[in-house]
Amino acid sequence: MTTIELLVATTRTATFAVDASRHHYHLSRPLAWSVRDAQGQMVAAGLSETVVFHVEGLLPATSYRLSVDDAVLAFSTGPESVLVDIADVGADPGAADNTVAIQSAIDRLPDHGTLLVPPGIWATGPLFLKSRMTLLLAPGAVLQALTDRSRYPILPARHGDGRVLGTWEGVAEPCYASLLTALDCEDLAITGSGIVDGGGDRGDWWTWPKETRDGARRPRTVFLSHGKRINLSGVTVRNSPAWTVHPVFCSDVVAAGLTIESDPQSPNTDGLNPECSCDVDLVGIRFSVGDDCIAIKAGKRDPKGGLDHPTEHVTVRNCLMERGHGGVVIGSEMSGSVRHVRIVRCAMRDTDRGLRIKTRRGRGGEVRDILLEDCDMDGVLTPVAVNAFYFCDADGRSDYVQSRLPLDVTDATPRIAGVTIRRLRAQNVHVAAAAFLGLPEMPIEDIVIDGFSVTYADDAKAGVPVMACHVEPIRHGGIIAQNTRFSLRSGVEIARSQLEEPV
Repeated sequence: MTTIELLVATTRTATFAVDASRHHYHLSRPLAWSVRDAQGQMVAAGLSETVVFHVEGLLPATSYRLSVDDAVLAFSTGPESVLVDIADVGADPGAADNTVAIQSAIDRLPDHGTLLVPPGIWATGPLFLKSRMTLLLAPGAVLQALTDRSRYPILPARHGDGRVLGTWEGVAEPCYASLLTALDCEDLAITGSGIVDGGGDRGDWWTWPKETRDGARRPRTVFLSHGKRINLSGVTVRNSPAWTVHPVFCSDVVAAGLTIESDPQSPNTDGLNPECSCDVDLVGIRFSVGDDCIAIKAGKRDPKGGLDHPTEHVTVRNCLMERGHGGVVIGSEMSGSVRHVRIVRCAMRDTDRGLRIKTRRGRGGEVRDILLEDCDMDGVLTPVAVNAFYFCDADGRSDYVQSRLPLDVTDATPRIAGVTIRRLRAQNVHVAAAAFLGLPEMPIEDIVIDGFSVTYADDAKAGVPVMACHVEPIRHGGIIAQNTRFSLRSGVEIARSQLEEPV
């Protein structure tokens, strides 16, 4: 029996998942789908090879029926007050800069209005979106970021009321506005089959990944701050100057059927980083980036002021993660705590690590209740890496951070507990099946492994399973654990593994 789930319905698009419980990112066979209106007229049809697919060409406030195989799902699009085409309000694909025309159209758009970006390449600087609007990028549409840094407003570290505004790696800092910036927005949708191009491959953005220039940090491509009920569907987001999509202090976020991509050599171009946010659903997204595909964060302690708010209830499902440093990464900014994360039915290909949890002394906070279930990995160097000695920041290699002797437990001591790995299949592993490196004063607790099969790459090169001092490179390692307490280890099948040894 075919199952269908409506993920997002906007004014003129809808995004669905089909047979999601039986597949990862791709379907085992292509499935034909069709959409008919209330009179039975076919309005859209296609063939999907992926679990999540996107439908366009719909009308607002209209009832439809989607058919896939033997399943039928009724759904409705949202209401729309007006449709505004940017080409009708002064934007021109031949213009060197469309920022003023597009921003003016956004500012004048009434509640529940849709702003259409038609086919063409539309050069623009940062745009500030607003509540109760839909940004619709038609097939063939490209919002292309300008590369001149002087055209980018700088977001201050804080709002006038003291709330964090500009952020950089978990700290309140001034940063350049993003190509799409949404501050305090509610009921916002960004949808369509078009492209949001952050311009990181042009200009000088990738030459200063850890620096401040002209008083600000690099921009993201899509920056969502203090938002509620945010939907992202269908679009491709590429070539980010830094992190690609960054929701911070947001709630009720759905990102479905996106493509997020950057050059594999681009620095710190994480794909999608929910930070200090709750109720986030990431489904059917394909990642191929220069850093972590998904990095779940919760701020960090810093003299400048950390974000220090939890990230909770994050679901990652039916996603494909190709290349990148990590598939799903938690930390190292986790001072506000990360809890209740579900990673299910995902595929990871040629990432350095699959599930990676990283923290260090000084962070405080906790990582708790993490589930990795029914996932496949191929060519991943180390499928699972949990590391409490991550050598980040200027003092990352200090005795305080890296000492293997037990230190006093304080509010700066991070905690990791409740990590469950169930039915994980990893082939062509290079370095180690898994590595757990906990603090002697605060061991990693309640680790459950229930079904984990591993085979190794014959041409594997030695590497370190976790990024910490005093860790030697290995090849074809098994499950390596230090200062770690397992609640269950069952169904582990490791081919040609070395004997377990401390990291």
